[in-house]
Amino acid sequence: MSAIEPLVRNIHSQLLSDDWYTLKKYTFELRRRDGTWQQQSREAYDRGHGAVVLLYNRRKKTVVLTRQFRMPVYLHDGNGLLIEAAAGLLDSASPETRIIAEAEEETGFRITHIEPVFHAFMSPGSVTEKLWFFIAECRDEDRVSRGGGVEEEGEDIEVLEWPLERALQAVASGEIMDAKTIMLLQYLALNRTLGE
Repeated sequence: MSAIEPLVRNIHSQLLSDDWYTLKKYTFELRRRDGTWQQQSREAYDRGHGAVVLLYNRRKKTVVLTRQFRMPVYLHDGNGLLIEAAAGLLDSASPETRIIAEAEEETGFRITHIEPVFHAFMSPGSVTEKLWFFIAECRDEDRVSRGGGVEEEGEDIEVLEWPLERALQAVASGEIMDAKTIMLLQYLALNRTLGE
């Protein structure tokens, strides 16, 4: 019995940047579907893995979102403010542990029960990050602070509580353009009837 031939061989990496996170250039040979080998070169940005949670209030039929500055968005549109679900990097914690802490830091809501939805690579052509997606029900009494993020980490986050319908309209109009947030809003709209 012959061993299965690998998909990639002769991988060589070159560090291009190790400032915020790491950017490396990889040269490798890829086995094509016809069995031939082709040399390729790609850059990959490694920033670690993350988690994201969409908080929703069933009674009020609302979702809790954040608005914060994102430099890459600013470079694109000159505004830079992006509406998002609460999210953060894992930093060696489990996705569940990290997103519960991140939700409280960013939104001020202390959640105790999260529901895993799915996990996905968000930009697999150039970024190694995998995101774990969650939803969590919250109530007004779960709010323990104003939120806003961690100032020492440069966060200055505005907390928004919008009706789900308004958030879905904001996706359609382009006011919400963050992919992870759009995915969770669509999931919530398809799988949960708020106000039951």
